[in-house]
Amino acid sequence: MRRISRITVAGAATASLALALSACGGTSTSASSSDSKGDKGLAIAYDVGGKGDQSFNDAAYAGLEQAKKEFQYDTQDVEPTEGETDADKEQRLVSLAKQGYNPVIGVGYAYAAAVKGAAEKFPDTTFGIVDDSTVESKNVADLVFSEEQASYLAGIAAAKSTKTNTVGFVGGVDIPLIHKFQAGFEQGVKDTNPKVKVLSQYLTQTAEEGGFASPDKGKSAAEGQIEKKADVVYAAAGLSGQGVIEAAAANKVWAIGVDSDQYKQEALAKYKDSILTSAMKDVAKAVYNLAKSVENGKPETGIVRGDLKTGEVSLSNSNPKFADNTELQDALKTAKEKIISGEIKVKSS
Repeated sequence: MRRISRITVAGAATASLALALSACGGTSTSASSSDSKGDKGLAIAYDVGGKGDQSFNDAAYAGLEQAKKEFQYDTQDVEPTEGETDADKEQRLVSLAKQGYNPVIGVGYAYAAAVKGAAEKFPDTTFGIVDDSTVESKNVADLVFSEEQASYLAGIAAAKSTKTNTVGFVGGVDIPLIHKFQAGFEQGVKDTNPKVKVLSQYLTQTAEEGGFASPDKGKSAAEGQIEKKADVVYAAAGLSGQGVIEAAAANKVWAIGVDSDQYKQEALAKYKDSILTSAMKDVAKAVYNLAKSVENGKPETGIVRGDLKTGEVSLSNSNPKFADNTELQDALKTAKEKIISGEIKVKSS
């Protein structure tokens, strides 16, 4: 059963809301005509990089598409704008809630203040935020992941694949979230082979400087690490990671992707033979599950964590050279079991 509150709110005039979305710079890229019930469902607001990043935001969109197909309701996804403020983000979420969308999800930690503000204004709407656990509200789900666990496995893969005993890590922005990727990766490398050197670099100090949205910065950083003999480079940098993958392909070394299975991404198809694996977190599943919980009348709230045990973080097996490496796969299986049991405790900083 759909929540009555959603049906009530869905009657708001759409014309004024369209203007409101325009005012805050949003653009809808997935709005269908109203279904027979006049009911509306999931809406997401993208993080820096927007749709088409082949990574984090695209994973959220995949979850939206799954919910739209299964529940046969209206959805909407809205792009960010350059230089926007927390107030702009909040207005975007408020506009979606006014239109009757439920749940409304901010994709990325940068939406924390906006989600908190919008949730206070619309207590009958369920809000979600991906990659942030600081918003405490009865109608907010904090969708977070143990990225360090998948990154540990990526470290094992890197340590067992390097021929130069040098690997690289490229982080998009120097923030605690990305520190989790670095910490897990470095620990996985060192636990596998202490002789392997890890070169680590962050592209920017803030997201506003383009750390998650600048393939050229990612390419330059990877080239620098490759010049220092890194022959496996792991990027946790959103859209900037495309540049890392491009540099790896050009120099015939391995890249490790992030968030989505980048071996399968159409925009990266010409580089796929250089993508060893990807450290994935199932943002799509988290987004879909929140929509499903609202659809079932039992909305998720509080911290909702995905990890190796739940299957929401993992390594992709799409590259046959990776999947068919029996020694590597055995090592990964053993490590995964030990992480789940608690025998291996992966650092998050």
